[in-house]
Amino acid sequence: MNLSFYIARRYLFSRKKHNAVNIISGISVCGVALATLAMVCTLSVFNGFQDMVAGFFTAFDPQLKITVREGKVFLPDEPAFRQVRALPEVEVWTETLEENAMVQYKDRQVMAVIKGVEDNFEQLTSIDSLLYGTGRFILKDNIVDYGFLGIELMSRLGTGIQFVDPLQVYAPRRNVRVNLANPSAAFNREYLFSPGAVFVVNQEKYDSNYIVTSLDFARRLFGYGREVSAIELKLKPDADTEVVRQQIVSLLGERFVVQNRYEQQADVFRIMEIEKFISYLFLTFILVVSCFNVIGSLSMLILDKREDVLTLRNLGADDSLIVRIFLFEGRLISLFGAVAGIVAGLLLCWAQRTFGFISLGGGNGDFIVAAYPVSVHVSDVVLVFTTVLVVSSLSVWYPVRYLSKRLLG
Repeated sequence: MNLSFYIARRYLFSRKKHNAVNIISGISVCGVALATLAMVCTLSVFNGFQDMVAGFFTAFDPQLKITVREGKVFLPDEPAFRQVRALPEVEVWTETLEENAMVQYKDRQVMAVIKGVEDNFEQLTSIDSLLYGTGRFILKDNIVDYGFLGIELMSRLGTGIQFVDPLQVYAPRRNVRVNLANPSAAFNREYLFSPGAVFVVNQEKYDSNYIVTSLDFARRLFGYGREVSAIELKLKPDADTEVVRQQIVSLLGERFVVQNRYEQQADVFRIMEIEKFISYLFLTFILVVSCFNVIGSLSMLILDKREDVLTLRNLGADDSLIVRIFLFEGRLISLFGAVAGIVAGLLLCWAQRTFGFISLGGGNGDFIVAAYPVSVHVSDVVLVFTTVLVVSSLSVWYPVRYLSKRLLG
């Protein structure tokens, strides 16, 4: 066993001449442990929110989405699309057309996103689980077209879940100049009727802006023929999403973009990753501050062990051995603090996940979840452990060399 490590281990667990040194060493371990615990819990909470948001997107967004790289629409009749549709991993194929339009209900007007979908859209996504009301998912019949509003959009228009008067939807005609004498002639106007239900995704992007209706209605409103703005796919349960995505990319070439669910919401997840990284930096700074306790503990220990150091020098120990002893001492304090903090953090995360004792507040259904969600990732635990060891080792290296020369020289 390394001599300096052996002596440092004995110093850590043995009683000191002055009891204050034991107390300060214990405080140093607790300081590192608390900083480590805070890092584990904070990163796990960010993971919990990210997983929760990903679950909401999963209920509305397709597993894979094909869009054109340049422009808004494209024709889905190219031979390459027939090859994609013939892939054995593809279970559901649906064409969609998405565009902005003005929606009017009585005296209220708002801008909304009209998303025209095919009848198999409910097989593509879990739209049935998002519906609120007495109606079922039906896009049209022989007489009228139906429109499913996001719940916040319903509130802005004041329609209620079951509205009697139809929605008037306006969209500018393609390649038509506005005639100031008769501006209404430059717009297409169509009507949407109530299906008796609205959808609730619990995401403002959808709930405040989207209306889901039939693809035929969207094409008629925006003046398109066979064009679509996206092709949305659902894969078979045993299919590897990334492998299939790469296959589709190779079939379609650079003209088209193929996105999975996370890539479709890249902006949201990028913001969450940035917030998580900033929190990690702040907690690392707190860890650096807590390492000052370790430096204080080592300085007291160096003073307490002056006689032992003199004995070691008489036995032939050089200054580098003495310095390594106290460096190992600081690293051991940090190691025990890191292990204790990670164990405590994991236990706290388990308790929060199981019992949810730290609530989001309110208590009246204002939040989607009642308590802070947590999700522990092994990569985050490894990152925290490595950060604690690296930061503590760097923070004690220079002070130990300086104090050893000043106090023992």
